[in-house]
Amino acid sequence: MVAATPNPLHLVGDEDSSKRRQILDGARKVFMDLGFDGASMNEIARAAGVSKGTLYVYFADKNRLFEAIVEGEALEHGQVVFNFDPARDVATTLLEFGKAYNELLCRPGGGSAIRTVMAIAERMPDVGRRYYERVLEKTINRLAEYLKAHVAPGDLAIDDCQLAASQFMEVCKASLFLPFVFQAAPAPSAERMDEVVESATRMFLAAYRAKAS
Repeated sequence: MVAATPNPLHLVGDEDSSKRRQILDGARKVFMDLGFDGASMNEIARAAGVSKGTLYVYFADKNRLFEAIVEGEALEHGQVVFNFDPARDVATTLLEFGKAYNELLCRPGGGSAIRTVMAIAERMPDVGRRYYERVLEKTINRLAEYLKAHVAPGDLAIDDCQLAASQFMEVCKASLFLPFVFQAAPAPSAERMDEVVESATRMFLAAYRAKAS
């Protein structure tokens, strides 16, 4: 006779993780709709479909819950793969990166997340700093390293690759991100994003492509 196999312990963890995701999904919607100050733990519990007591089992307060959402946003950004292979052509790499970067920023909910972090950063500076370091600065650093790899062989003439990387990312967003994040315009079309990134790439290469001797 074979003994019944007990429920594996990891199922408890799976259930716990599922409940946590359920809470975070509900909280994210409330924060995006009402902002940090307008959100309440009662409203978050209703949106998540859990009791308030269950909510407090997972998160001590609204601050901890918001921090968890910011951490999740950083992880989501970190999972986006930008191809910065040094062997790749500069123009192709910049075009592909710029388009992928804008799609990430201007996706549904993307602007709301950034608005909410910006609104709370002064009151919760550690949250704002971590978001910047793990999302924005990390991408700047990776692009800067790629540019450095093309300065050495003479493809590009750049004194400050960190600055140049930041410049390119900002120009890629020109006329797109600010109207979107402030809800002055809907998310830009793929065609419009392509136009802006192609223009940004031309400007960048005109400024930084090494001149033939």
